Parts: sequence; C-alpha cells; structure tokens
Amino acid sequence: MSASRHIVVAGGGAAGFFGAIAAAEADPRASVTILEKSPRFLSKVRISGGGRCNVTHACFEPRELSLRYPRGGRALIGPFTRFGPRETIEWFRLRAVNLKTEADGRMFPVTDSSQSIIDCLTDSAKNAGVRIRTQTGVETIARREGGGFTLHFTNGETLECDRLLWAAGGCRAENHPLVPLGHTLVPPVPSLFTFHIDSPWLRELPGVSVEDAQVTVPKTSLKQRGPILITHAGVSGPAILRLSAWGARELHDLDYRFPLRIAWLPDAKPEDLVEEIQRRRETQGGQTVLRARWNPIPARLWEQLVLQAGIAPETKWARLAKPEAQKLAALLSGTELPVTGKSMNKEEFVTCGGIPLPEVDFKTMQSRLVPGLFFAGEALDIDGITGGFNFQAAWTTGWTAGQNLA
Repeated sequence: MSASRHIVVAGGGAAGFFGAIAAAEADPRASVTILEKSPRFLSKVRISGGGRCNVTHACFEPRELSLRYPRGGRALIGPFTRFGPRETIEWFRLRAVNLKTEADGRMFPVTDSSQSIIDCLTDSAKNAGVRIRTQTGVETIARREGGGFTLHFTNGETLECDRLLWAAGGCRAENHPLVPLGHTLVPPVPSLFTFHIDSPWLRELPGVSVEDAQVTVPKTSLKQRGPILITHAGVSGPAILRLSAWGARELHDLDYRFPLRIAWLPDAKPEDLVEEIQRRRETQGGQTVLRARWNPIPARLWEQLVLQAGIAPETKWARLAKPEAQKLAALLSGTELPVTGKSMNKEEFVTCGGIPLPEVDFKTMQSRLVPGLFFAGEALDIDGITGGFNFQAAWTTGWTAGQNLA
C-alpha cells in the first residue's frame, strides 16, 4: 500500500472510531480521517449505561451471542469468531482499561465511567495518527474513475479518499448519500424503547419494580420475561426493552398503540391463584386483603391491584366474595393495559434498519455492490437487545472493516 492512500470513516461513534483505529494500526502508512457531522463525537458512548458505558456482555460463544440480536445475529456469527467479547476485553486491557462483569453478564470499565472508554478511543486514535473532524456532514458521494470517492460536505467542501467506511446511522433513503451509488436502505425505526400507559392507577406507582414478570402483546407472538419498572409515564425495565427490540417493526406498524398484558406471577397458573386465595380465606381470614400483600409483589402494586379488583379497603380474606376473588386472580395472572406511545431508552438510543445485510460481505464488511466501500455499526440493519450487545456489534464490525480497509 502506498503512503498516499487515504481512508475516510464517516461516523464518529463507537464503530467509526474502532474501524479507524484498526485501519491505522494495521497500516501506519495510510492516512485515516474520521468525519462526524455533529459537534461532538462518541456521544452515545458517553451516556450509555447511565454514564458507565456497558462495553460488552460476558457471552463468549458466538452462536449463543448471536441470539441476542433481533436483526443481524446470523450474519454476525462469523465475525464474532474473529473478534468477539474476549477480544474486546483484551483490546481494552492492552490499552490500560480493565472491564468488570456484573451479575447479569453486563461488562463495564472498573472505573464505572464512560469517560474511560472515550479517553481510550480518542488516545488510541491520536496515537495511531487518525485525524478527527467534527461538524462535517457528508451530503453526496461520487465514485472516481480508477477507484475511490469524492465526498461533498454540507458546508460546500470536498474531500477525496481511496476507501470509505460508512459507520453512520439515522439517514432515510430519500437523503442517504449511498442510495445513488446503488445501495438500498431498510427504513430505520426505534428498537429499544419504553411504553407509555395512561392508566391513572399505574401512574400512582412510579419507581415500583417487579423482579420477575411476563409481558406479552395479545394477538402477536411477542413475549418476554424478566424485571420491569413502573415509571411516571408507563413501564420500562429489561423485559419491556427486550419486547420492544424483538417487536420493533411490528409495534411501529401498530403506531405504538396496542394492549400489553402483564403476568405479575408468571409461574402461577390460574388454578394455583384460586387455590392460594382459598387458602388465605382459611388461614388469614381476619386480615384485610389490602394489607396482607402477596409476595413477591411489591406492597404498593398489591394495593392497587386489590382496588382494581373492586375489593374495598376494609374487606377481609374471610369475607372476600367470589366475583372479587376471580377478578383479583385474573389481574394477577394477566393485567391488560393500553399502550398509547413510546419513549426512547435514554441509555441506549438504538434503531433497527440501515443497509440490508445481503448487500455486505461479512468476511470483510465491504459492500458487494461498490468496491472500496465498507460498513460498520449503526449503518447496518443490525440491532441487539439491551446489555452491551449493540456495542459489541459495533466493536466487531468496526474492527473487521478496519482490518480490511488496510
């Protein structure tokens, strides 16, 4: 490779930085430039994991890891064998950033600060000779005779390069610079989001969490189980975020208006609940239903479920009428709530959509349609559930692209 070869990376996020660093370190003679259209780069790294940066996940088997991606998992199996979570951990360790594993498998820097990751990436880029340009958005791309590209920026400037890594997301087909080159685009829609629910009684419970619930969307196959959190606007938590990821397109088509069914005691069958209510009539007959909460349901949630069943606050178990008991059992086994909208998860703003995967060679991350054009990260129609999986896809595709750019 000649010293004059110029590689440009469009997108100053995790995948863009990783790709630029990999390319510059693989061939120090190459000139590498990162272009970021906003004033700041690595902004999603900064806010990820509540400011701690959920770097990856301690899932080390490629096929098992691929199951955490609603879209793109199969295509990532090969790249994961070459650069997966183990390689990510080692990459950061060699640059003096150690990671720790939490009980749920998420991995964070031991500093608990995303600034450690930002500093590591920016220092590594600087040490490799990578140039970084902010507030430089690509408006159009023209292919040069003999290979390479001419990039036209929104400020009127132009830049020529021999190879281009597109690692930016968020564009729609009508204004995407790659569409005129022959690529298509899967329309982006939100992938990780929380649900708005206007039910007044639920709005009384912000901050209440349930460690194990099952959430389903009736008349669909969407179902998830795990922790949920009641918020001032509706419901969130890992189970909700996973449901939103797997149902991203289906819920978008429903305009984010659909019924949500929550089983507060997912292991209990309806007949089990009826039997437990009868047992309580016999053993706790003198206690009020409202105050004798049902473990593991939080006390505040239990009180609201009792009131929603039409049970008066002073009603004792011994005097609980059969219709009220049946309503309580029904609410415990599946409370149906109307979802009226969504909010993006602040820690992980993720969309599905982007360049269709059949248009990309995942051995190299190079376009199958345009020689010299590579892809990584948010540019691709790949997204993972919450837990560090989206960053791992960024590191994997960025590293793979960077190695082959060089």
